Amino acid sequence: MSQLSQRPTGAIVGESHPHESALAHVTGTALYTDDLYQRMVGVLHAYPVQSTHAHARILSLDPTPALKVPGVVRVITAADIPGVNDQGTKHDEPMIPPEEVMFYGQAVAWVLGEDLEAAKAGAAAVAVDYEPLPSLITLSEAIAAESFHGIQPVINKGEPGAALAEAAHVFEGDFEFSGQEHFYLETQNSLAYVDEGGQLMIQSSTQHPTETQDIVSHVLDLPAHQITVQVLRMGGAFGGKEMQSHGYAALAGLGALLTGRPVRVRLDRTLDMTMTGKRHGFYASWKIGFDQDGRILGLDATLTSDGGWSLDMSEPVLTRALCHIDNAYWIPNIRVHGRVAKCHKTSQTAFRGFGGPQGMLIMEDILGRVAPQLGIPARELRRRNFYTQGQDTPYYQPVRHAERIDAVWQQVLDEADIVRREKEIAEFNAGTEHTKRALALTPVKFGISFNLTAFNQGGALVLVYKDGTVLVNHGGTEMGQGLHQKILQVAATSLGVPLSTVRIAATRTDKVPNTSATAASSGSDLNGGAVKDACEQIQARLAQVAAVQLGVPAHEVRFQGGIITGLSTKKTLEWGELVRTAYFQRIQLSAAGFYRTEGLHWDLGAMRGEPFKYFACGAAATEVEVSRFDGSYTVRRVDIVHDVGDSLSPMIDVGQIEGGFVQGLGWLTLEDLRWDTSDRPTRGRLATQAASTYKIPSFSEMPETFNVALLDKAHEEGAVYGSKAVGEPPFMLAFSVREALRQAVAAFAAAGTGVQLASPATPEAVYWAIDAVRQRAASPAVSLTP
Repeated sequence: MSQLSQRPTGAIVGESHPHESALAHVTGTALYTDDLYQRMVGVLHAYPVQSTHAHARILSLDPTPALKVPGVVRVITAADIPGVNDQGTKHDEPMIPPEEVMFYGQAVAWVLGEDLEAAKAGAAAVAVDYEPLPSLITLSEAIAAESFHGIQPVINKGEPGAALAEAAHVFEGDFEFSGQEHFYLETQNSLAYVDEGGQLMIQSSTQHPTETQDIVSHVLDLPAHQITVQVLRMGGAFGGKEMQSHGYAALAGLGALLTGRPVRVRLDRTLDMTMTGKRHGFYASWKIGFDQDGRILGLDATLTSDGGWSLDMSEPVLTRALCHIDNAYWIPNIRVHGRVAKCHKTSQTAFRGFGGPQGMLIMEDILGRVAPQLGIPARELRRRNFYTQGQDTPYYQPVRHAERIDAVWQQVLDEADIVRREKEIAEFNAGTEHTKRALALTPVKFGISFNLTAFNQGGALVLVYKDGTVLVNHGGTEMGQGLHQKILQVAATSLGVPLSTVRIAATRTDKVPNTSATAASSGSDLNGGAVKDACEQIQARLAQVAAVQLGVPAHEVRFQGGIITGLSTKKTLEWGELVRTAYFQRIQLSAAGFYRTEGLHWDLGAMRGEPFKYFACGAAATEVEVSRFDGSYTVRRVDIVHDVGDSLSPMIDVGQIEGGFVQGLGWLTLEDLRWDTSDRPTRGRLATQAASTYKIPSFSEMPETFNVALLDKAHEEGAVYGSKAVGEPPFMLAFSVREALRQAVAAFAAAGTGVQLASPATPEAVYWAIDAVRQRAASPAVSLTP
C-alpha cells in the first residue's frame, strides 16, 4: 500500500461531517464575492452594451450620449484595453469586439456608473450602428456550411471496417441532443481595486484563480506578481466558471485601473444566460455491429459538437467525449472522428463531465435503441458488453478494477430487488392501457484526471501557529462541493490533530501560485495530495522534537487526536505543548506542499495513452411512470451504488452523488435551450433566458424514493487515503432515467418496438414518442442489416 493511500489508525478521513460552511449557508452569513462591494467606498458598477445581432460588423460606436446620463462615469470600449484584447486561451475571443460581433447579446462596450441604474441607463444610451452579416445558429446549419474550427481528433483502434462487414447485426443511425445552462445560483461576478502599492486586487467567482490571473495579466499588460486573485467561495460553478469568469475579472480590473476606483461586475440572471457559454450540444452519426450473442464487434462514428463562436474549451471537451464514448463497454474495433462546429451563439464551455456525458449518452442511446431489435433486454445487452479484466479502452488504457463495474451493477440488482420489481411492472402494464411503468439500469465508467497531463498538479501552504492551531492554504476553490471539508479532514488526519484545530483560508494566488482549475473531479486528489505532503513535512520535523522528549527513535513517534506517543514508552505529549517546544527550538512550523499525479501520459495527435489515474464506476436503477395522455411522468424510485474508493467524507460524497444525479436528470428531461432561428431581426437571440422559460429540476421532479449507497471495500491504491473523485461521475447515472422513459414509451406498443427519444425527454417529447410508436406499431427505429 502506498504512503499516499495508507490511512493511519484513528483517521478523521472516512468520518461523516457536514459541509464546513453548512451553518453559514443556511443562515445566510456566508460571504460571496458580490457581498464584499458594500464594504468599500466609491464602488463603480458595470453594465454591458449588448449586440442586437447574431453576426454583424460594427460600423460605429458613439459613447457620447451615455456620458450625458447622470451618474455615468466612463464607457469602456476595445480601444481602452492596454494589453491583448483576448479573454480566452486560444487567442480567438476578444474581450470587447472592436469590429465584429459574433452572437446576439455580446458585449460591445461596458458602462461604469455610480450605481447600477445609472450604468444601465448609460448602456441603453450608447449609439451603435451595425451592418448585419449572415449567421449560423443551429448545429445542422453549421454542419451544412462546413463551418468548423479547432482540431478534428480521431480515435482508431483495431479494424472497425472489417468488424462491421463481418458482424451478424449491423445498425446505423444518428442522434442530436441539446446543451445545458449552468444555472449556478451565484451568477458571474468580480470586484477589483488597486491598493496603495499599485497591486491589483481581484475578488472573483472563478474555478481557476491562476488562469484568471494570467488572462488579467495579458489583457491589462501587467506582470503576474502585480495581480492577486482571491476566491472566498462560489455559489455554484459546474464548469461555467473555469474559463468564462476570466473576462469579467479583467473587465473589473481594467475599470479599476482607468478610474482609480473599485469596480463591481455582476451579471443578473438574464445577462448571465445570454452572455455565457453552456454545455455543448452534439450531433452524432454512427454505425455499430454486434455478433450473434449481442456483443459489440465494431463502431464507426462521427461526433460534432456545437462550439459556438470561439473555441474556449471545445477542443478538450471534444477529446473527452471521444474518450468516453465506450462508457463501461468494451469495443474491440472502433473509429470515432470528432469536430467542433462554429456557430453564432455563445461560446460553449466546460460543464460537469466535460464532454464525458455527451460521449457516453451516444452509446447509451445506441444500446437503448437496438436492444429490442436484437431481442435482448436492454439490461442484459449492457451487461454482456461490460469491460472485463485485461481489456483496454479505445485509446489503449488498461481498465484496472474492471470487476467493479460488475460489482456496482450486482449490488444495485440485489439491493433494489430488480427482478421482482420487473415482474410487478409487467403485471401493472398488462392491466392498464393509459399509464405504463418501466425500470432501467445503466452503468458509468468515468476517467479521472485532466486529459492535459500538465494540469495534474496541485499546491498547498500549511501554517502551524504557536498555539497549535493550523491554517491551510491550497489551490482548490470551494463552490459548494465540499472540497474544503475534505481538505480539513485530510490535514487533520495527516497531522494527527482534532478537526477543530484546522481552518481553511480563502484561495489566493499570492499564497499558492500556478495551480490548476478545480475541475475534472480532481480537486481533492490534487489539493489533498499537496496538503498531505505539506503536513507530513511538518510532522516529520515535529517527530524529531518529540523523539527527544519521549526518549524514543523518531520512527516510533505517533500522532493521533492531538496526542503524541511513542511505541516503546508510556509517555505522552500534547500537540500544543510539542508545537511550543519546537518553536523555541527554532523548528520551521510551516511547509509548502506539492503533488503531481504519477503515471500519466497522453499523445493528443495519436489519441493514445493513459490520460487517467483511475476510473470511477457507478450504476443506477430508475423506475418511472408515464401517462399516455400528455407524456407527463414521475420518477418513482432511484437506486444508486457508486464507487468513491475509501471515502474521505461520506456525507459529502453522498450529497455530491445526489446532486449530480439530479443535475443530470435536468439535462436529460427538462432543460431545453431554445434560440430564435427565424429570419427576424431577433435571429440568434436566446429565447430561454430566465427561470420562467428555462426549467431546472424542482422538488416536483425529485424521485419519490431515492437510495444512495457507496461501494464497500473499494480502496484506490495511489490516491489520497485510498479515495476516488466524486464530482462528475454521478451526473451520468441519470442516463437510467432517460432509458426508463424509453422503455415506458415502448410499453405502449408491441414487444420489440424500437423507440427514438428526443433529448431532453420533456413530457412533450415523450408524448410524441408515444404517438410515434403507437402509429408505427413495431416498425424499427434504425436500419438493420442482416
